[in-house]
Amino acid sequence: MPSAYEIHGAFSWTELMTTDVAGARKFYSNLFGWKIKDMDSSAMEYGIISTGDKEEGIGGIMAVPQEAQGMPSSWGTYVTVKNVDDVAGRAAGLGGKVLAPPQDIPGVGRFAVIQDPQGATLSIITYLPR
Repeated sequence: MPSAYEIHGAFSWTELMTTDVAGARKFYSNLFGWKIKDMDSSAMEYGIISTGDKEEGIGGIMAVPQEAQGMPSSWGTYVTVKNVDDVAGRAAGLGGKVLAPPQDIPGVGRFAVIQDPQGATLSIITYLPR
């Protein structure tokens, strides 16, 4: 049975970008019982969220990136697509905008951030084969 990481159009990941990573980790761990494990990365501090007895991550927590300083803390979501470049182009052709062009996340896949004609934002991602 395919996972949400493989199904085109499936919601597959959620991510918090925050101005206070330590505070957010403490808050959500206490609130929901989440386990948050540090991801091995020299590029950034990133915590992988898991729930219950499951080891597989369901989301992440990271600091607001330097290029987005001043942005308030917020949750975002990713939808799996077969080809990020194609879907980003289609979004623009349907009246949306590409806010962050398709780019690679080493060891994970390729993503972009789009905005629909009503102004809502969403990240799209094609994962590397697992």
